[in-house]
Amino acid sequence: MNLKESLLSHMKEAQKARDSLTLNTIRCVISEIKNREIDLRRELDDEEIISLVSTQIKKRKEAATLFDKGGRADLSEKENQEMVVLQKYLPEQVSEEDLKNRIQEVILELGIIDIKDLGMVMKTVIPEFKGRADNGQIKNLVIECLK
Repeated sequence: MNLKESLLSHMKEAQKARDSLTLNTIRCVISEIKNREIDLRRELDDEEIISLVSTQIKKRKEAATLFDKGGRADLSEKENQEMVVLQKYLPEQVSEEDLKNRIQEVILELGIIDIKDLGMVMKTVIPEFKGRADNGQIKNLVIECLK
C-alpha cells in the first residue's frame, strides 16, 4: 500500500470513528496532493507526498508559533495536534546524534574548514535525510559543527 492509499484508508477510518481533527487534517493533505497532481498532470510518488506532508507540518508549526505569540493557546493546540497526526505519515525521524555524526563525516570527506562552505555540506546532507530531518535542524547542526 503506497502512502496515498494509506491516507485515503485512514481518512475513511477517521470518518467512521467521527474523529473530526484527523479527518480534516487528512482531507487537507489529500486535497493538496490532488491539486499538485492536477498541476503536474501525473500521479505523485511517495517521496513527493512525503515532501508535501513535511511542508504541511512546517506550515502548522509556524501557525502554532504565531498563535502562541497572539495569545491564542486554543488555536495553537489545534495546530500542534494536527502536526502529530501528520507526523505519522513521515518516515522515522533520524536522531540528532546520528545526524551530527553524518555531518561531521561529510565535513571531513569534503575537507571543509570554513563556515563559508556551509552550502557544500548542506547540498550533500539534505538529500540524504530528506523527510527524516528538518532542514532548519540540519543547517543549525552544520553551523555548530563548523564552529
